[in-house]
Amino acid sequence: MTTSPELTCDVLIIGSGAAGLSLALRLAAHQKVIVLSKGPMSEGSTYYAQGGIAAVFDETDSIASHVDDTLIAGAGIVDAHAAEYVASNARHCVQWLIDQGVLFDTHVQPNGEEVYHLTREGGHSHRRILHAADATGKEVETTLVGKAMNHPNIQVLERSNAVDLILSDKIGLPGHRRVVGAWVWNRNKEKVETCQAKAVVLATGGASKVYQYTTNPDISSGDGIAMAWRAGCRVANMEFNQFHPTALFHPQARNFLLTEALRGEGAWLKRPDGTRFMPEFDERAELAPRDIVARAIDHEMKRLGVDCMYLDISHKPADFIRQHFPTIYEKLLGLGIDLTKDPVPVVPAAHYTCGGVMVDDHGRTDVDGLYAIGEVSYTGLHGANRMASNSLLECLVYGWSAAEDITRRLPDAQQVDWLPAWDESRVDNPDERVVIQHNWHELRLLMWDYVGIVRTTKRLERALRRITMLQQEIDEYYANFRVSNNLLELRNLVQVAELIVRCAMMRKESRGLHFTLDYPEQLPESGPSILSPQTHINR
Repeated sequence: MTTSPELTCDVLIIGSGAAGLSLALRLAAHQKVIVLSKGPMSEGSTYYAQGGIAAVFDETDSIASHVDDTLIAGAGIVDAHAAEYVASNARHCVQWLIDQGVLFDTHVQPNGEEVYHLTREGGHSHRRILHAADATGKEVETTLVGKAMNHPNIQVLERSNAVDLILSDKIGLPGHRRVVGAWVWNRNKEKVETCQAKAVVLATGGASKVYQYTTNPDISSGDGIAMAWRAGCRVANMEFNQFHPTALFHPQARNFLLTEALRGEGAWLKRPDGTRFMPEFDERAELAPRDIVARAIDHEMKRLGVDCMYLDISHKPADFIRQHFPTIYEKLLGLGIDLTKDPVPVVPAAHYTCGGVMVDDHGRTDVDGLYAIGEVSYTGLHGANRMASNSLLECLVYGWSAAEDITRRLPDAQQVDWLPAWDESRVDNPDERVVIQHNWHELRLLMWDYVGIVRTTKRLERALRRITMLQQEIDEYYANFRVSNNLLELRNLVQVAELIVRCAMMRKESRGLHFTLDYPEQLPESGPSILSPQTHINR
């Protein structure tokens, strides 16, 4: 059965973080744009980003230095072209953000000149992080949301999930294979609608919700990666999951992140007895890249048989701490921890997906008309370990470059006037939602236990066997019952879990965020782990 699409636009953007909204605002002067947001507009990883955005604004810094730091942090498999491309375009993209009204912190120099206050984070050799206190993401997201919600050419659909992409060959259209739209689960209407678009952009963020412990919001379920894979796109480097070293260890605040800027401003990591340990693991101590710090914390926790380590900045002046970290200070105070006096209990938690959908300089995927930008994508920038504050920067740079490419190509894009309707004639309402909840918890726990900070071949094999069984159960459930938010996320998460494990099994070495006891050494030469749906035996 075919139908006129309920939704029509020039560009459909799936995701409402820094990548999706910066792209939407750049396109909206000439194109009609629809932005899908799974929850409220602010409920995404961008909103919770504390640290800042890396860009060369200091005259003592250089683009070459930014590139070198990125290459080093990425443990030898950063795409040098991507690093150069992003660093070279950083300043004008951040300036665009400033022009939209984003207010970064400034300070007055001795000569009376007001300049941006730049901080330093792990892996950076210079102070180059622009920030808005310790709530940079909130400032960025709030500003962009305000602009997008009031733009006449941008239609924002909150509480709307993309179910799958609609491809021309799958619906019998002639010509080359291309994306022509998507099915959208409108949670307000509890109905799947069709959306026609000349171009579709995945800006869905990462997949850290595949792990039991994560700093990410609930929406980070790998939707874009799974949809792109099902559409025939290659993915790369899915084994590199960044575990942020310092998530708050507290039963009332499981997802609260303690920004890297704390260590950048002098915080120390300590054992329960108050002694420091990072100098024993790396000469850069607390400013070593995140993979090294996370493994060191994990090692000390296991060696001592304790639940957490501690982050301590109490040796700094109290006024300095309150001024630079007001959000964290207030949050911790509400939990009975005084950041100016007390060491803070911390554990590593899944934080960032360094791999994703393979794209070029303009965010183009393997499917014509389909783009992927931000954390959902693999650009080559992060290699085996993302350097702090390169993530929001990547969103902005590829938001700009994708906008340039879409604007150039859209006039030649073909528009369709019909799409296949979503068929619910053979499905029922779910009878046992406990099945979804059980599979959900089992998947996240097995990923944490078997595919976490330290891995082995046997653990990966166990994980893959159980994931395969879960996929069969979930596919059967998906085929027989009406969609729901939890079902859609679980279906995507289990697909992403398989991709993570298969990439990890391909890498016969320890590099960056992928550490395996069976192959503890780093190979002399290496590259990205690439999976292709065309050659991969997927169930």
